[in-house]
Amino acid sequence: MIKFIFGIVCLFFVTRVASGQSTAGSDPRVDSVLEVIRLKHHIPALGGAIISGDTVTIGARGVRKQGGTIPATMRDQWHLGSDTKAMTATLIAALVEEGAMSWQSSVESVFPDIAPTLPENFRKVTVLQLLTHRAGLPPNMNWTALGAKGDVREQRIAALKAVSTVKLASTPGTAFLYSNWGYVLAGAMAEKIKKSTWEKLIAAYVFTPLGMKRAGFGGTGTPGKVDQPWGHGADGKPVGVNGPMMDNAEVMGPAGRVHCTLTDWAAFISDQLRGARGEPALLKAASYKILHAAPSGGEYACGWLVMQRDWAGGTALTHAGSNTMNYAVAWLAPQRNVAVLVCANQGGPAATAACDEAASALLQLHLTK
Repeated sequence: MIKFIFGIVCLFFVTRVASGQSTAGSDPRVDSVLEVIRLKHHIPALGGAIISGDTVTIGARGVRKQGGTIPATMRDQWHLGSDTKAMTATLIAALVEEGAMSWQSSVESVFPDIAPTLPENFRKVTVLQLLTHRAGLPPNMNWTALGAKGDVREQRIAALKAVSTVKLASTPGTAFLYSNWGYVLAGAMAEKIKKSTWEKLIAAYVFTPLGMKRAGFGGTGTPGKVDQPWGHGADGKPVGVNGPMMDNAEVMGPAGRVHCTLTDWAAFISDQLRGARGEPALLKAASYKILHAAPSGGEYACGWLVMQRDWAGGTALTHAGSNTMNYAVAWLAPQRNVAVLVCANQGGPAATAACDEAASALLQLHLTK
């Protein structure tokens, strides 16, 4: 997935994150990397960041909406899609640390009233199995049909009850099958235990302590205004409308509805790097070991694919996400204490190729610097 490209010069924005303080500076390289790749793949806008220790370098090029002239900026909010999953897993880890639940908390222990209506072999599914996609659930269900089931917490309960209507794809605990459904149910477990919404919980346990001040949910921008990157389909054309409701169904929040600035996302990723390295972080070192460890025989941990890469000096963590109108990808190399993030305001194969190529270029820029 990652191929290195060489010899590109650009302009970027530097933020140093330490003890809650940040300072800005400049270095003449990242913007040009993004611009060359953006033009090559005909993407409206690309945003990217390099995280190296406490230093975050950020750049953005292109326009918020194709056919317009309003530029994308380093302060814009980008949709992260399934990169939300690592945040949901971090929330669960925080609840485990405070004793509200355990990694082995099961569906039947949290929902004793609903469990008898579910397939017998699903009742003992644990939150850790949900987070590692080993619960036997299909990837998705009819999410829009849940919109009539009440508020968002009630909709996630309805998603749990709907498990009784399907045949599990595999025996829980035996096989990997990527499932948005599983992450929605993990969010529902947190909601039941804490008597609050996943949205409020992740803000309280993840966004606020990490200083992610402009993180939110759903599509970006004010409806009808080009004040944030506008979503584009795989054909590169702007989608009809923008704003918070132009996204996956609200019930899918724990699986993929977070948007934020690159600075905010970098704050989260920096914490993941620190935790992976055993340095002081939001959670205890033992929690990150669980978050970043794939079950035996697999590659998927809790919101992260775990791979071995020479350029990473060993283990690399990665994930990508898309709501079909945006695309985002992250690569982390804990042993090198470096990570790269790339976002596009377009979905589809061209956006995937552009973001992967940009991630490669930013990595190479860092490694050769």
